[in-house]
Amino acid sequence: MNTILVLGGYGAVGREAATALVSHLPDAKVIVAGRDPRKARPVSGTGLMRVDAADPADLARALDGVDAVLMCAELDNARVARACLERGVHYLDVSASHHVLAGIEELDDLARKNAATAVLSVGLVPGVTNLLARHCVERSGARDVRVGVLLGAGEQHGPAAVSWTLDGLGALSGSWPMPFPAPYGRRAVHRFPFSDQYTLPATLGLDSAQTGLCLDSRLTTALLAAARLPAVARLLSRPQVRDVLLTALTKVHVGGDGFAVTVRAGGARASFSGRRQSRATGLTAAMLVARLPTMAPGVGHIEQVVEPVPFLTELAENGFTLDLDT
Repeated sequence: MNTILVLGGYGAVGREAATALVSHLPDAKVIVAGRDPRKARPVSGTGLMRVDAADPADLARALDGVDAVLMCAELDNARVARACLERGVHYLDVSASHHVLAGIEELDDLARKNAATAVLSVGLVPGVTNLLARHCVERSGARDVRVGVLLGAGEQHGPAAVSWTLDGLGALSGSWPMPFPAPYGRRAVHRFPFSDQYTLPATLGLDSAQTGLCLDSRLTTALLAAARLPAVARLLSRPQVRDVLLTALTKVHVGGDGFAVTVRAGGARASFSGRRQSRATGLTAAMLVARLPTMAPGVGHIEQVVEPVPFLTELAENGFTLDLDT
């Protein structure tokens, strides 16, 4: 890869991805792009570009001479992906929204026609969780998967990420206990609309997949669960209440920056944990960009384009803990 464009590169994930790309691909030109360069915090070794991805002409200009695009925002992603694949530009997406990824899946024929590769589910969840699920399913032969996601309530997230989380509260029902690696232990998780539970049945031939979320702070997790109650959900739907809550959650951080994801399928279990989920997502993206030359054209999720154990082992070497229960 000679030139890599990071769209939505001003956020936490975009910055981590740009940093990882510079490290993993020292000979590549990494360009961090967004609508307002004044919001950008410089990443050593990268270039900076103003790009309004919502403007087709501006996007077309930005794609000139680019080999791969890493999308770190949700802004009509299927249209952006189409613009890339029509030009034979590789495309990777960190989105965790099923409807976003489903729209890009429909571009498989276009990608193949233009010898381009699009990789979806690029991150911690979905991403690492997909690879852990594939590993557990292949070991156990199970047709049902449960995924537990524990995120650090103290890690700094931008307004877009917080807003996405608020939108997901109450979207799905159900709670269950999941065993997380030390120091977290057994925790109750609450079903949340991460995209992996929609895509894994198709990619792994499962009957069902369920993903539940909790936070490292038990208090914050309890508040998250309470937000699913009808009365509380109605209150949170009011614009003024939502704006106040968004501001508070963006500025106030209760908890740490640790994370853990764990998967259970039949008798098989596997987990991945560490600090700073944004860094884990950025490193996952960079490792996939480095592997693009070995991938076949077309659109695929991470578990369809790389082997779980070698990829997760390499990722863990960056200061994370991998337990494949072998």
